[in-house]
Order: sequence, then C-alpha cells, then structure tokens
Amino acid sequence: MDFLDNKQHLIITNNQQKLKVDIITADIVRIYTGSDVKKSAAIEGNKKIDVDYKVFEKDDQLEIKTNRLKLLVKPDLRFDLYDYDGNPLIKNYHGELKPLDRGLTPEQRKLAEAEGHLISADSSAGSIMFVNELAEDEQFYGLGDKTGFLNKRGYEYDDWNTDNPKPQVESFTKLYKSIPFLIGVKNSHPYGIFVDNTFKAHWDLGKESNDYYYYSSEKAELDVYLIVGDTIKNIVSNYTYLTGRTPLPQKWTLGYQQSRWGYSATQAEVERIAGLLRKHKLPCDVIHLDIDYMDGFRVFTWRNDSYTDPHDFVKKLNKMGLHVVTIIDPGVKLDKNYGIYQEGLEKGYFVENPDGTIYVNEVWPGDSVFPDFGREEVRSWWSKNIKFLVNLGVSGIWDDMNEPASFRGEIPDNIVFHNEEIPTTHAQMHNVYGHYMDKATYEGLKKLTNKRPYVITRAAYAGTQKYATVWTGDNQSLWPHLQMMVPQLCNLGLSGFSFAGTDIGGFGADCTAELLVRWIEGAIFSPLLRNHAAMGTRSQEPWTYPTPTLSIYRKYLKLRYQFISYLYDLFYQESKTGLPIMRPLILNYPADQKVSNMNDQFMVGDQVLVSPVLQAGATAKMVYLPQGKWHDYWTGDVYDGNQYIVKDAPLDVLPIFVKDNTLLPVDHYENYVDCQKYDQITFKLYGTHAEYDHYQDNGLDFDYQLGKYNVYHVYADENAAEVTLIHSGYDRHYQKIIVELNGKKLKFAYKSDGDKYEIEK
Repeated sequence: MDFLDNKQHLIITNNQQKLKVDIITADIVRIYTGSDVKKSAAIEGNKKIDVDYKVFEKDDQLEIKTNRLKLLVKPDLRFDLYDYDGNPLIKNYHGELKPLDRGLTPEQRKLAEAEGHLISADSSAGSIMFVNELAEDEQFYGLGDKTGFLNKRGYEYDDWNTDNPKPQVESFTKLYKSIPFLIGVKNSHPYGIFVDNTFKAHWDLGKESNDYYYYSSEKAELDVYLIVGDTIKNIVSNYTYLTGRTPLPQKWTLGYQQSRWGYSATQAEVERIAGLLRKHKLPCDVIHLDIDYMDGFRVFTWRNDSYTDPHDFVKKLNKMGLHVVTIIDPGVKLDKNYGIYQEGLEKGYFVENPDGTIYVNEVWPGDSVFPDFGREEVRSWWSKNIKFLVNLGVSGIWDDMNEPASFRGEIPDNIVFHNEEIPTTHAQMHNVYGHYMDKATYEGLKKLTNKRPYVITRAAYAGTQKYATVWTGDNQSLWPHLQMMVPQLCNLGLSGFSFAGTDIGGFGADCTAELLVRWIEGAIFSPLLRNHAAMGTRSQEPWTYPTPTLSIYRKYLKLRYQFISYLYDLFYQESKTGLPIMRPLILNYPADQKVSNMNDQFMVGDQVLVSPVLQAGATAKMVYLPQGKWHDYWTGDVYDGNQYIVKDAPLDVLPIFVKDNTLLPVDHYENYVDCQKYDQITFKLYGTHAEYDHYQDNGLDFDYQLGKYNVYHVYADENAAEVTLIHSGYDRHYQKIIVELNGKKLKFAYKSDGDKYEIEK
C-alpha cells in the first residue's frame, strides 16, 4: 500500500485500487474514489480548513490522525474510524453477508403472492459500498423524512424521492426526500455518515443481520464524509457546517398557515375563509393557494374566470394581515400557445429522450415537459419567471410535485438531464431535481423581493435546508400519522431540516374533531404550522366541527403566538449552530437511555418539553421528565426529573413542561405577526434564577447581516431583574419590557438617550 500526502489530500493505492482521503476539518474526513473536482449539490464552497494532522504506517495499515479522530486504512483500502480517545465508531465488517432466510420455497412464494401477500425481496441497490460492524447497543437517527420510529435500528430504507399516494406506514422504505445522512451512537459515542450520492441507494440498518449494517448504491463510486463529535449536537453542527444551515426566516412564517386543495378555485372562497379566520379570532399569517388558482394548471399564470384582479385580491388579504403563498409545479404544460412552454422549447430548457426529442409525461396540466433544473441557465430562467407572482404581491412559493412526480409511470432512468453543462441521466439527477428547483425558486425570490425567501418544498436532498422549508407530504387523517409526526419531524431536524412541519389534521381522508384537536396541540410547536387538506375530504377548518373544537383550536393558536419570539430566537441560534428547533430528547439528554427511542415526546430548544396526547380517547398521558426539575406550564406544579408522571390531559390540555431556572419570552401578538406594530415583550421566570439572550430585528430582510439587529440580555432572580442591550443596531427597540418573577411584574422602559433600559418606579 502506497500513499501520497498533499496538504490534507491523500491518495492511497494498492495493486488494484485507489482511495482518496481529504481532511476537511479536525472532525470531518472525506473518503472517495471518484473525481477530485466533483460538483456536489449538497456542499457549496470550500469547507476545508487548515488542520494539524499526522500520517504514518503501522502494522500494514495507514493511520491518519487529527486531534479529534483517527482513520485506519487497511491494505484492501477498507477503513475504520475512531474518536480521539480511541473509541471505535465505524469498524469494517469482515464476515460473510447473510441475506434474510424467509423460509420460502419457490412454490410457497408463488402461493403467497397469488393470494395477494407482498413478499419482501432483498433490496440492496447495485453495489455494496460499505459494510460495518453493528454493536449490540448501536442506535441510528437521521435520514430525513423516513417513516417509522425515531431509532432506525433494525429497518431498511431507500434513497429515491417518491410520491406514494398510499397511506404512509413504517414499512415504507422511501418518501419524498433523500437525505443520506446517518447519525450512529455506538457504546454511547456518536458519529455521522454522510454519503454524497444522488443515485438510487439502500440502507440496511441491521434488518438483515444483528452483526452488521450496510449501504449500497447503483453508482459504484464511493463518496462518504465521516464525522466525529463529543455529542450528537456536535455531529449535527458539523454536518450542517458541511451542507448548510437553515437561514433566518421572515418572522411571519412562524405564524399559523391555512390551506386546502380547492380553496383557490375561486376568489370568493379564499376571501370567505379569510373572513372566517378573522371572525372566529383565529390568529393566522398565511393562506396557501393550491393548483386551482392557475389557468389550466399552467405555472406562472392566474385564472381570470373566477378572479377579478389577482393583484387587488392579494392586496386585500395583505390588509387583513394575511400573506399569500402560491404553489408551482415543475411540469410545464405542452401547449404551443403558452409562452412558458414556447420559450423553454426554443431555448432547449426541457429534459430530452435519448434520441434528442423532448420528453413528455403527464402531470396536472395533462401532457407536460420538465425543466432541466440541473443547469444554471435553466434555474436562472425559472427564477426570472417568478416575477409574475411577485408582481402580484405573492409572499412565498410552494414547490410541489418535484420528486419529480408523473402520472404515466416514473420517468425512465435514461432520460437525458444535465449536471450543469455535463449531460447525464435521470438516474443521477432524480434525487436532486427538487433541490435544484428549490434553489432556483429561492434565488428568484431573493433577487426580486430583497427579502428572506419563503420557499416550501415536498422533495429535497441533503443541503436543501439552505433554500426551503419542508413538510412531510401527503399524510392522512389517521391517528398513526399523528403519532408518526413526532419522530419524522425530529429526524428531519437531526438531518439539518430545522424548518419542518406536517399537514395538521392530515391531507387525505376525513379528520374527526378529536383528531384535529390533538393534532393542533401536538403540532403547535412544530416550526412549520400549516393545516392542509385534500379536495374531496371533509372541511378541516375548526369552525366546521362541533363544540368545543373551535375554542380549543383558538386556545392553542394563541399559545403559538405567545411563543413566536422564542421560536425566532431558536432559529437565530440555529443559523449559527445548525441545531434544530424541535428536538428528540436524545439530543439534549444523550446519556439517558430511556429517551433513545422516545417517539411521543419532544423538546423545543433546551427549555421546553412537550408530551402530546397521540391516542384516541386518552385523557391522561404518561410523561417522562429527564434529570433536573420541571415546571408544569399550566398549573405551575414543580416535579423532580428522572421519573415518569401521569399528567391529566383532557381534550383541551397539551402537557407542557418548562425546565427549572428558565426565562421564556412571551409575545403579545394578536391576529398576526407584525414586528412594526408591537413594541413590548415579556420574559417569565420559571424557578429561582435564570438568564436569557433575546434576538430582535425587522423580521423581513437581510439588514440584520449588516448589524441591524438587537440582542437583549435578561437576568432575573426571585427578587430582581436586569435588562441589558448587548448589541443595539435595529432602531425599533422595545419601548417596554416586562419581567415576571413568580407573580411579581417588573417593568423596564427604554431610554433612547442612553440606549438602555431602566426599571419603572
């Protein structure tokens, strides 16, 4: 085995193979067999920083060491990873692979399949890229929006963006997103594996054997990043350093959002819904318009048969404090009289058959063609077309059907796409098609509005979090889908997607009153808060249900609006650390084995624990409280941690607990978020003492990057409080800040002459 060492880039060869190792940071190494100049969809810019490292041969192995990790490369070019204390994290498996013995003869399989029983097949994709030893206690997290439970140990998954209309269940191996980032915890030591591969791939995480796990791909070319860190938080932070972090959103996007496929068929219906939201005093910031608003489902058009003037319509909703978000799909209607189609055709912007003709499939408009988003020129064209919607006053874009979905079967693998100007195939670009559409949408909105873009997408790849908010796709009004919401959103957060949500109430099927109430309670702290339902299902607005649905729904929307600034603070922190807003307990309490696969509780940041009721008919919830003391948000009762308690939870109660010695900001927003209107905020103390840094800016644009923001440091104990401006760059300071100390309120007034706060006597 020979090696060449060139400034953190090593080329290692034996008689038959070549392996390359890049030391990216002290915590991250890249191991690959392909080109040194591969263009990554997920990783933008040069992430390599100068690192002290050592390389030496020992016992026929090559040892590469930083002060954070040790990588051993063996003579056959397989590799093991250790942390800086020598703990094994990833060890190559040297035994034989043993496919599952399903105990079937060919005759038995034929008989079972004849009766409609689905027999699982061995589903490794193409070549097996690595096989690693599996420790007895090893746990797995991440992989994006995969169905099932928090801990992925014992299951198999596929990376192939898929629009599957069937009700999602834990046996689904793939959904809308492919996020090939896995977090492992071996003997209490965490690590991360990011495989930067856009081809169809398969993960077996101990389903086949309890001795090993493996990754296989249809692209027989390895490109993997190995990540170390002291905690799972470090792993997530290092991974998002590589692939990017969710940028600070516009503040109103954290408000409630109302949607339904069918609203936008007529202007009158949207206005009716908007009026009822305000009539029933339901705080709301956004109404989404599904495909019905378009002229024959043609993107970048607006129907004129049921709308009088779209610009005036949007303006009218804006005056009510409601932003409009419109859907767009990638499928462009094949219509010779349609300008978007004509221009794209003339400029060669659509994907092609191998013979050079334009590829046609069917989506909502009927026969449709597909923009080749892998090319910068095509993305720029798409971005410019967004001007049509921006000029009408639209505040955000909803990218849908971008797996890409199609009605006449899947797009064949050999259809010609481009990776920038390099011709390639659908097989390579499928999993990043939505990613590049989202990037084009983001860049168009940013350039045209000079505001932080709001893009919501169904399909994604690693790194899409830089451009778009995500939701979990077409769920249904089923209790198991409410239950699955918690681990799905938590794993999305661990995978870099901090701005995520689910369709509240379920997209398909008919939601009951009890399910809708428990769903709004369970989702009220999810970063994306949107009620969305399919055309043809029962109406899912809270006022359409029997008493007390509406009043409970209103109660929790008001609660959400009290927490907007807390969520915004978490987003500000996330933009610097990559740590998610909605967190599995294992992220905050990695040493607590009770939370390693906890699927019915989550935390909001480090301070708030939420344990929603997820079972029909339940009126109590067994809640696990980790170490420390915890305050019941509703009653004020204080509990010791490291124990389970039974919390009474009738229909109108969501169990919420606040960590002892916490200060929480409390907002005073009413119908919608308006950073210009409200100049007061409250901080409430839980416990005997705490401190808190609160972030404030205009909530809209990029001025904060120029230093135009404020940071307030608030300290409180049982008797006194202090408010200090530790950064003052935004000119709309709070005029009044209230600090609540166990029933006592201290009021602080802003003194512009000294740029400080003084307590009112």
